[in-house]
Parts: sequence; C-alpha cells; structure tokens
Amino acid sequence: MMNLRNSVQLIGNLGKDPEIKTLESGRKMAKVTIATNDIYKNSKGEKIVDTQWHNLVCWGRVAERMEKYLTKGSEICLQGKLTHSSYKDDKGVTRYSSEVVVHEFMMLSKKRNGAEKEELPVLSY
Repeated sequence: MMNLRNSVQLIGNLGKDPEIKTLESGRKMAKVTIATNDIYKNSKGEKIVDTQWHNLVCWGRVAERMEKYLTKGSEICLQGKLTHSSYKDDKGVTRYSSEVVVHEFMMLSKKRNGAEKEELPVLSY
C-alpha cells in the first residue's frame, strides 16, 4: 500500500507530439500534455463532456519510448506521481504548476503508420 500514497493513473490522448530534450548527461526528458474526458448527463439529460488537461514529464527509458512510439492523438494509459512547483515570473508574480511524473505507460492506440495495435509491454523506468 506504500505505492498508493502519491499515485496517479490516467487514460487519455496526447495533445501534441512529445517534446524531447537530451540533457548533457545523455539522459532524455519528455514533456507532453494529455486530455482526459469525463462524460456524464446533467439533470436535464444532456450529455456533458468535461475535458481536463494534464502536464506530463518522463525521464530516461520512458522518455525514449515516448519519443519513438507516440504522436499527437495517441491514446495511452499511464501511472505516475503528482508533483507541484512554484516560481516567480519576470514580473515577480508567483506562478504554480502541477505535473505527473510518468513511471510507466501503455499504448492503447494504433501505431504511427496506421498498422494494428502494437504489441508492447508496459513501459517503465
């Protein structure tokens, strides 16, 4: 149960291609956003789609796999942890940011070339 203290699981679609950075050490980092949808009916019976955007960051092997296999629109299932940070912008205003540090993910959508779903294990660091 220790792993449940700060654990996030999401299923969603990438909002853009992963942004990859290679650090001086050679280690890779990926940043991307995913959209999750909560669909329900309101009191009038109307279908409501509530889309939430989540910032993701990945390191090492997970980042390398994201770079290799994922593009905008890819559907993934992921597990990670929630992190928060704050910083002062150039006008001195404190800004807050939250992101999910992805530990592992699984592709749910088709490969880039449109072939059938790719058989990949869960990808973790």
